Amino acid sequence: MGYTNLIAKINYLWKGSYHRNSFILILIITSIPGLLIGLGIYWFAVGKVEDELKASNANQTVQRAKNIDEQFKYIEEYTSHWAFEPRFGDALKNIDFVRQFTETYDITRTLVLLEGSHNLISNAELYLDINNPILFNKEYNVLDEKQNQVYHNMLSSGTKLHWEEISSVKGQKTPTLAFVSNIPIINKVPFGAIIVTIDRHKAIDLLKTLTPYDHGATFLLNEKNDLLLSSNSTGETSFINVVKKELEKQKKESGSFQFEYKNINYLISFGHFTRIKSKWTYVSASPMSSITEPIVFISRLIMIISGSALLLAIILSWLTSLRIYAPIRNLLRNFVGDETDNWKRIEKDAFSIIEQQWKELSQKSNLLQHRLSEQLTELKGNFIYQLVQGDLHHYHEEDLRQRMETYGWNVENQYFIAIELQLTGFFGEKRSYSPNDNGVVTYMTANIMEELAQKMFPQFNTIKFSDFSVGLLVIYPADYSIEEDLNRFAAEVTETVNQVIQMHVTITISEKTDRVKKIPYIFEDVKTGVRFRIYENSNQMIDLRKYQHSGNIDFQFPFAIEKEIIQAIRMGQVEEIAGLIYKFIQEFISKGISEIYLQQAVTQLFSSIQHEILHSGIHPLELYNGKNMIDELSKIRDQERIVNWFSKDVIGPYIEKLECRMNMELKCMVEKVVVTIQERYMEDISLESCADDAGTNPYTLSKAFKQIIGINFIDYLTQLRIDKAKDLLINSDLKINEIAESVGYRHSYFNRIFKKQVGIPPSQYRKLNQDANKLNLENDG
Repeated sequence: MGYTNLIAKINYLWKGSYHRNSFILILIITSIPGLLIGLGIYWFAVGKVEDELKASNANQTVQRAKNIDEQFKYIEEYTSHWAFEPRFGDALKNIDFVRQFTETYDITRTLVLLEGSHNLISNAELYLDINNPILFNKEYNVLDEKQNQVYHNMLSSGTKLHWEEISSVKGQKTPTLAFVSNIPIINKVPFGAIIVTIDRHKAIDLLKTLTPYDHGATFLLNEKNDLLLSSNSTGETSFINVVKKELEKQKKESGSFQFEYKNINYLISFGHFTRIKSKWTYVSASPMSSITEPIVFISRLIMIISGSALLLAIILSWLTSLRIYAPIRNLLRNFVGDETDNWKRIEKDAFSIIEQQWKELSQKSNLLQHRLSEQLTELKGNFIYQLVQGDLHHYHEEDLRQRMETYGWNVENQYFIAIELQLTGFFGEKRSYSPNDNGVVTYMTANIMEELAQKMFPQFNTIKFSDFSVGLLVIYPADYSIEEDLNRFAAEVTETVNQVIQMHVTITISEKTDRVKKIPYIFEDVKTGVRFRIYENSNQMIDLRKYQHSGNIDFQFPFAIEKEIIQAIRMGQVEEIAGLIYKFIQEFISKGISEIYLQQAVTQLFSSIQHEILHSGIHPLELYNGKNMIDELSKIRDQERIVNWFSKDVIGPYIEKLECRMNMELKCMVEKVVVTIQERYMEDISLESCADDAGTNPYTLSKAFKQIIGINFIDYLTQLRIDKAKDLLINSDLKINEIAESVGYRHSYFNRIFKKQVGIPPSQYRKLNQDANKLNLENDG
């Protein structure tokens, strides 16, 4: 039925032009522009950004290539600079490097300086092809014929400044680059060379900067198209050879192009370095997927967002149309109800139905407006209550003043004073009010205060609290002296409450304030101030504007009485506990102690009682069902209620729990004694022996036995023995003295006790029962 009713409502909604048109209009407004923008971004912006990324990648490759070129150029220039130094001239042929060790040291230091001049340089050497070929590295070395041949070949290249690939000199597995500068550089026939060797690993790391991606390859070719340096992370050893072949097809000196290798599209960027009398070619191969990966992700994200936006637009449009139609739908539900047949019979447009019901709705609206105006007073009271409770602390002063003026108060150039009346105790007929009557008593007190305040204060508001107290906010002009009115009001309220409710009162008056935001604080002051009343059942007034509280309190905590109370609780002396607690409180009242200090004392007493309860193995949370006992105690204002609270709410449940637990223990003990009696009744058994076996004293066992079984111990034992003797007298042929011994008696004592219990001696009892049995047998025959 619910599903059918829902379908009928949806069909009606869709047939209605207002709802359908609203849905279509909202859908167009929310979805179409976003969808068009998404498609435009995907078809135009994504493609353009992809081209820009490719161009940016090529430009970055060129810039990084320039950096690499600058690095090698620096090495060339710096090495050449040292080659022109006079130190490396013809004079080197005439130096005895063994004897002239100062010259040897200077040359070695110069080479060390040259080696540290650039990060790419791994070693700097000086080769001299003289009578005894010499190689300066970190130290002075004389070369053998084989070593000399390798270095001599560098001089015979015909170029004073050139790059060489060397490997056999250093013993590397792979060749590395070295820059060679012949000396003297101005002579046609050199006799030596400065050789700067490049760190291959650092050079490869520098070459890797041509492509910023993890996949791809970068390499360096000389003018013969031979490989100088390479970095290949594609995992394909033939990849570089394939790229070299593709480069040979290019007619440009530099640029970029794309080609596919094993179903992967690569972007190849290449260019040239101009070295001394040579030309190197650099190549960077980056997979297109790495370059365009952000764009692919963004394009997919745009499509997902666009599709999600369209779906969301449809859902939101439907929900929004329902939301727009909700007031009309709610009105129709009130008119036609929720029955399916009623919705199917609707033929008119919704607005026609609303128009027909307009007069009725207008009447209801007028009625609600009238009720709202009648409840303005309650709204004002709720506002003041929230203000006093501190719920409006986040409002600014001006906002609070504006709200008060909206409710009809005049707060311009006004002062505010808080008054609290606290009902503190009974007198006269001692009419008692239960906690359930709290609201009634507070309501009666509030009415009394309101009637009297109307005669004295032009602006005021009463606040009913939940602890037998009523607050009053008084608003009066700043240029008016209200002292006399406050005193008269306090006197009349006290007298009226004493007569009508027959309870003592404590009235606390706060200091004045001209700020609305201070109202919660002055009410907090009177809440605190009432605790400084002298703790006795009499009327009191505390004017915080004049009250000066002394901190010198001279009294001794009655530890002896507290100890008596705890001892009475342990002994279960319920009747004495109330008197001791009364005596405890009187110790403070007799010395004129303020309520705040008495509250601390009774809280300490409660803590001691709670400790005793815990010590007995009972948890207070279980005993009091999780109630906040400290909070309850803090709300009690008079002596009688404090005594009753301790006696009934704190100690009473504990004593009951303790007695219940004790009764269970005694019951188990008595049951065990009964079993012992039934098993050993024929022996010399006594109350004392059973008490020893049960681990208690005879008095406790006797009392518990009487309480649980209903008769005392000796009577139960005697009755059991007599019953057993009766059975033996009737159903056995044992002699009387034998029966007496079998049930635990001497023969002479057995006759006396049997006659006392049954009324006749054992022998007569047997005879009578035997005669009766014979008579029964004869009758049966």
